[in-house]
Amino acid sequence: MPNYRFRCAQGCEFDAMYSMQDVPLSAECRVCGAQAKRAMTAPHLSNSGTSAFGLVDRAARSAHEPEVVSSLPSNRGPGGPTKRQPVTHNPLHAKLPRS
Repeated sequence: MPNYRFRCAQGCEFDAMYSMQDVPLSAECRVCGAQAKRAMTAPHLSNSGTSAFGLVDRAARSAHEPEVVSSLPSNRGPGGPTKRQPVTHNPLHAKLPRS
């Protein structure tokens, strides 16, 4: 449900959640009890919780604060040594796309 901001004549502000079809033009102020009119506010269009936003944030941060690597990663994972990919010497395999 969308969040709506209301402001009364005394300057009190409060937020309330209504469905888009049931939102009133005015509501009773929760602080002083006077009638409060619905105020215009900016929409909350943030995707800050998504993995896409995290990826963009890490990419922007790495442009100014790159991670420093002091050694090569080990070939041992949590389950022991990692398996190496088999190497082929067939010239036709060189034309295949790499993953």
